[in-house]
Amino acid sequence: MKKKQQYKCLVDNKETELLNGMFFNDLSSGIKRLIKKDYPRVKDTDFICSEHLIHYRLVNIDNMYKRDMHQNAKLNNKLTGVMENDKYQIIDVSEKLQKSLTFGQRVADAVAHFGGSWTFIISFILIMIIWIIINLLHVFGVSFDPYPFILLNLFLSMVAAIQAPLILMSQNRSDEYEQMQSQNDYHVNLKSEEEIRMLHSKLDHLIQQDQPNLLEIQRIQTEMLASIERQVSELREKENNSESDDN
Repeated sequence: MKKKQQYKCLVDNKETELLNGMFFNDLSSGIKRLIKKDYPRVKDTDFICSEHLIHYRLVNIDNMYKRDMHQNAKLNNKLTGVMENDKYQIIDVSEKLQKSLTFGQRVADAVAHFGGSWTFIISFILIMIIWIIINLLHVFGVSFDPYPFILLNLFLSMVAAIQAPLILMSQNRSDEYEQMQSQNDYHVNLKSEEEIRMLHSKLDHLIQQDQPNLLEIQRIQTEMLASIERQVSELREKENNSESDDN
């Protein structure tokens, strides 16, 4: 029976068959770097046996796993820092304004709210109708403001003069609320933009780094399984040959 060609392992210089190892030039770049670190003078034509190759493959897988975990931890820390950044603190504008309202501002808001309602319009119309009826028909013998109702005109002018600045005060409060709400929305948008940017970074890392590393790990595992299968097949072949020689 023809003897198979033997190759010397660059690690322990033991000779083994071609099926039990690989040439340095056929290895992946990650494993090459690990071997060159231990054997700087290694050449592309050098041979490494499966026994030592498994060690370097496992170390390469561990290094890729550690790099990915380190990068993911950095991205998670950055995202946590953005979410906890006080510069982008979100406030409840309505609650803050309610706590800062003075008595006069509360009165102005109440007057503006009541003056812009149907209750005020209907009530005011009823008061004027009753006023006119009393003074025209002398109900109960009372006529305190005869036609052309000068006192009523004075009363209406006073109500308009007082109501107008109160409505303006309430309008100023609304403008202040809208300004605070706009600033709050701006901070929300800034924080959301920062969070989205960090999420994009994590997604890019997942696509560009984690996924290729996962495929590389799967490839290394496949090579290890194939190497183990070749060794098992070789052992079976030797065993069958031994049994044939015995017979």
